Amino acid sequence: MTDTDEVEDLDSFRERARTHIRANLEHVGARMVSLRDRTDEEELAGVARDREVQRILFDGGLAGICVPEAYGGQGLTPAHKQVLDEELAGYEYPMRLQAPTMSPCLGVLLDFASEEQKRRHVPAILRGEEIWMQFLSEPSGGSDLAGALMRADRDGDEWVLNGSKVWTTGAWWSDWGLCLARTNWDVPKHRGLTVFMLPIDREGIEVHRIEMLNGNREFCQEFFTDVRVPDTDRIGGVDDGWTVATRWLFHERMLYNSPYVTMPKGTMRAGDGGASMLALAREAGRDQDRAARDLVGEATMLDMVSTALQRRVRIGVASGAMSDQSAAVAKLLGGVVNTRKMTIGFELAGATGAAWDDGAEGDLASAGNDFLMRQVGCIGGGTTEMAANVVSERVLGMPRERAL
Repeated sequence: MTDTDEVEDLDSFRERARTHIRANLEHVGARMVSLRDRTDEEELAGVARDREVQRILFDGGLAGICVPEAYGGQGLTPAHKQVLDEELAGYEYPMRLQAPTMSPCLGVLLDFASEEQKRRHVPAILRGEEIWMQFLSEPSGGSDLAGALMRADRDGDEWVLNGSKVWTTGAWWSDWGLCLARTNWDVPKHRGLTVFMLPIDREGIEVHRIEMLNGNREFCQEFFTDVRVPDTDRIGGVDDGWTVATRWLFHERMLYNSPYVTMPKGTMRAGDGGASMLALAREAGRDQDRAARDLVGEATMLDMVSTALQRRVRIGVASGAMSDQSAAVAKLLGGVVNTRKMTIGFELAGATGAAWDDGAEGDLASAGNDFLMRQVGCIGGGTTEMAANVVSERVLGMPRERAL
């Protein structure tokens, strides 16, 4: 399809997507995506397969559904992306390339990168050749993004970066990163930031992995020592990084509602409270227990409300009927819902949620770990408290919270 052609109708797109998916991708049935209990070798093999699957989608004209054709995408609509998600149900998909590569990183590049930068990197992302990470959080900053201390000092046509970033999921197997750094110390903190892109294997970058309570070692901390970045790899204007960052946060809050993200219909993410609570109750032998059935009903209600709200926000933002700040509504509810669902799972698991054999498998064995990690969704990608402030001040127009 070219820019002058009519947009492919949904029925023909569905048939084309279905044919390509069934001919080239493995059918995996109902899936539970988990990053726990994998050796490094297994994880690297999974990354390699995700790259292959992304290339298979690209070769079939199914990558970058809503990305302009000029950068290797299909130039289609969110409705086409929804059709792809439906046809991918039960099939493998490039899970690790969705967040943060497709959202927020791809979204930021499309919004702010130069024409040359987009033509160099966006097609490579869509072919699975580049996996991107975001270098935002810092050890001293918490959720105060504007308080970044990573410094970038100009040296001719280059910038020299020094500092540290943290909580970067998958940095140890990724290729490129978007980095927020301070370039001006003499202005209010929001006004002295600049965004850069750089390969993660560049000289001067050390990647250290962090082990979480549940044994997951995907989070990383990075140390930058005199890392040189050419000015041609700057994203947006010098000292105008906050403009980029605010849109960056929008893409991060949209996440799985983003038109750039592929998420097969029915996909469940372990650790996000996505397991079937009814199956968990059955495994615990409590499916006829009235109290347990009440909990299952509550979890089902939360799923229904969350799905409906996510859809409303996605359509509202895409159509312009809702402010892009409304993405914070979905972020806020998502954190609260997932925390409650993991708590429900722990309550259903009973004693097994507190203690289980090393070799135990299934939902019961993971309920305790999920409960310990239940606050992750309320912290990662900006806290629920931040989302609540955005909703009150920028969506509802309430007075700003008093600040020192």
